[in-house]
Amino acid sequence: MAASDVVVAGWARSAVVPHGGAFAQLQPHQIAAPVVQGMLGRLGLGPEAIDAVVLGNALGAGGNPARMVALAAGLPERVASCSVDTQCCAGLDAVSLAVGLLLSGQAQVVLAGGVEAWSRAPIRQHRPLHPGEPAIPYERPAFAPDPARDPDMLVSAARHAIQAGWTRAQQDDYTRRSHLLARANAAQLAAEIVPVAGVVHDLGPRDWHPTRMARMPAAVKPRSLGEAWAQRLAQGPDCSMGPVGVSGKADGAAFVLLATAQTCERLGLPTPASWVCGASLGLAPETPLLAAEAAARAALQRAGLRDARALAAVELHDAFAAQGLGFAQALGLGNGQLNRRGGGLARGHPIGASGAVALVRLLSDLALDGAPGDLGLAALAGAGGIGAAAIVRRG
Repeated sequence: MAASDVVVAGWARSAVVPHGGAFAQLQPHQIAAPVVQGMLGRLGLGPEAIDAVVLGNALGAGGNPARMVALAAGLPERVASCSVDTQCCAGLDAVSLAVGLLLSGQAQVVLAGGVEAWSRAPIRQHRPLHPGEPAIPYERPAFAPDPARDPDMLVSAARHAIQAGWTRAQQDDYTRRSHLLARANAAQLAAEIVPVAGVVHDLGPRDWHPTRMARMPAAVKPRSLGEAWAQRLAQGPDCSMGPVGVSGKADGAAFVLLATAQTCERLGLPTPASWVCGASLGLAPETPLLAAEAAARAALQRAGLRDARALAAVELHDAFAAQGLGFAQALGLGNGQLNRRGGGLARGHPIGASGAVALVRLLSDLALDGAPGDLGLAALAGAGGIGAAAIVRRG
């Protein structure tokens, strides 16, 4: 088999809901299972056809969320279930790994994607080193063994904006556009969403007024950046990072159904899109935002494309406005290509699901706007300096 023999037969997602919102009391499988059932229902496919589930999840703190989702969705007990944790890249990496199952002959139909119930994330603590000492709570694990190479993601993004010279006004404009596009295209977005807990629309997009955005305090205080970076910020144009220019904490799930072309013919499944290639790689952990661009370039090369201008659509989970601006500039993307119905800034960031949500968004845009043969790319970056990207073809 070749990668072109892998068909994306269907896709669906939940709404993306802010942390502490409508999904606040739902565990990961309670968000994901209705999406799986809804997608299978739309395709007219019974659960007995599924061979495996590959699921991205970043905050579940162990266990096997994929198995929980498979059982909660009513899939046969024989279905293989594999959970993937590459943090923000997990949802998209899960799809690439699912393609491998098909290409190696281990499966014929695979459900792949991601889920995050950030609102229900476990409270984390490090065990004490010595008896009698208290446990040490922490918000996130280390992503590099050397603490000096493992900056907080907000700090890293703020430094990136200063380094690249993206002004606060440019970042705010980019962010506002993302929200406006998401709100204007709410009806089209609803078509890919399976209702979960009665929610049928993304709850993140807002109508931000430019003046209000400009008056908001920076998301990162200058002293947190380090002395040298604080001096650069003070001496140059205002390149501070506003709080709205950060993709907010969120809950959500997204899946695609992958199958071989032969299996689609046998089961009578549609063939609206096909897999072209994927890429997953690492970069310097100090500059994780650049990993999305690196992964996108690697995917373009594997697809035999000279540059991104050949793509009909590009979906980046832009965790930060400065990242989206840099990604678009580096790849030469126009406004009509990138995040045409709003990006991650408008939706929010359900970490382990964000890559799968971006892929679902891309597939929907190609189906809505593309012509047969059109190519699209989904990409994102993750903590620790990793990036993931995928290219799919319409039809």
